Amino acid sequence: MTRRSCAIYATGIVCAHLLIVGIALVVAQVFQTMIHSRLKKELTLTEKSRVFESWKNPPPPVYMEYYFFNVTNPEVFLAGGKAALNQIGPYTYREYRPRENVTFLENGTKVYALNPKSFVFVPEKSAGDPTVDIIRTINIPFVVVMNELNSYSFFLRTLVSMYINSLGVEIFMTRTVHEVLWGFKDPILSKIHSMKPEVDEYFGLMWKKNGTHEGEFVFHTGEQNYLDYGKIDTWDGMREMSWWSSNQSNMINGTDGAVFHPLINRNELLYIFAADLCRSIHLGYVKDVEVKGIQAYRFAPPSDVLMSPKDNPSNEGFCVPAGDCLGTGVLKVSVCRQGAPIVVSFPHFYQADPAYINAFEGLSPNKEDHETYLDLQPTTGVPIRACKRAQLNIIVKRVTGFPKTKHLVETIFPIMFVNETATIDDDSAQQMRTLLLIVTLVSNFPLLIVGMGIILLLVLVLLFCRNRQKKTAKDETAYTQVSDKPDEQSTTPAAQPARNGSYIAMSPVEAQKS
Repeated sequence: MTRRSCAIYATGIVCAHLLIVGIALVVAQVFQTMIHSRLKKELTLTEKSRVFESWKNPPPPVYMEYYFFNVTNPEVFLAGGKAALNQIGPYTYREYRPRENVTFLENGTKVYALNPKSFVFVPEKSAGDPTVDIIRTINIPFVVVMNELNSYSFFLRTLVSMYINSLGVEIFMTRTVHEVLWGFKDPILSKIHSMKPEVDEYFGLMWKKNGTHEGEFVFHTGEQNYLDYGKIDTWDGMREMSWWSSNQSNMINGTDGAVFHPLINRNELLYIFAADLCRSIHLGYVKDVEVKGIQAYRFAPPSDVLMSPKDNPSNEGFCVPAGDCLGTGVLKVSVCRQGAPIVVSFPHFYQADPAYINAFEGLSPNKEDHETYLDLQPTTGVPIRACKRAQLNIIVKRVTGFPKTKHLVETIFPIMFVNETATIDDDSAQQMRTLLLIVTLVSNFPLLIVGMGIILLLVLVLLFCRNRQKKTAKDETAYTQVSDKPDEQSTTPAAQPARNGSYIAMSPVEAQKS
């Protein structure tokens, strides 16, 4: 057997083995199963897992951007007209949110943690100085006191109204941004504090929230089931809340938004428990995006999350008391805000009933600036970019006994909104790209084997064709006349007899003998 034949046989054998093994691995999905099993094991909240440290001390910087609605025509609103709002901001703060007192429970299947948050002002990302910039907005302590007195007698409300007038307190207040955010001593609350010491005499939207946590959390580590990775088991000792009017609405579902289980698909709904909203919300797939060279799925709350119970009956449980419902796009959270008539929505009443938007001048909701979304890397479940946007509103209405409210029409009045953003840092993005490259190469290794088998198959065909061509050429050469003396034969026919075929191997003597 020639070397060429050996090469052909060897190529054919290797090609067949590669194709058989490669196709078998593709069909059995051995490497994909191996990678998925590895991811499920590595992406758990255990001390030895790769994600534990990043969960405990999140590396991406989180920024809180505060925007305020400055009221430019308070007298028109008090007379029953539309309030004109002018958005100012952002006033940006860097948010630090390490997890503390981390303790593993039940053989590592659960983990307890506190999540205190602290804020540091970032002037280079802000529109102004919060200690200098002045805004005019609704006097929230005044409105809360009126709301509390609404169930009392007309005589008492009148006396309180007269006393508040003597203090020079109005329905609108003018304060610096820093005071509205981080607190100031309020004259009404100070008087109440003198009679009821448990009532704080200071008021601020973020009063006592710098350096404090939102409650005690116990999370599932994912050790038993990777789908439970990061899900909340209890919050402040509760597995479900009690202030909403249905069991479904009181459920604490999902994670806190920091982590999600690996191997996410486009068809699933993701759940997040938002302690500041006192409820769980779900997010649905929107589209594929790319962040710093990393492919991700964008999830966002669908329109039915804050839809009116008339259009989405499952939201009826968020009406407290039962049957007392607001319209689409808003959620009253008074039940977990000590009775204050606080309402949350998306900024500028995005996705809300147009009636809320048209009640003011200066609101212009749009998806790009006001949508909440989360970009997740689907293989690992790691958030690559997040943008949480929420607006704080207060219900302002006429209260008998307070003459200044006699022309008011009940309104959900915007105070401010926050844009909480986080994007993966460059170092983490590079590590993520490297990890995904390894995952891709290992997962597609069977296809690489099949590809090599196909290449060898082409080489085999080429070798076989060339071998056939050479064999055919050799056979043709064996029957070709190679004598170069045709003239001698024609000039001396008698001296030399005609020959049949070739005489390549014959000497002249042998020719004569024949």
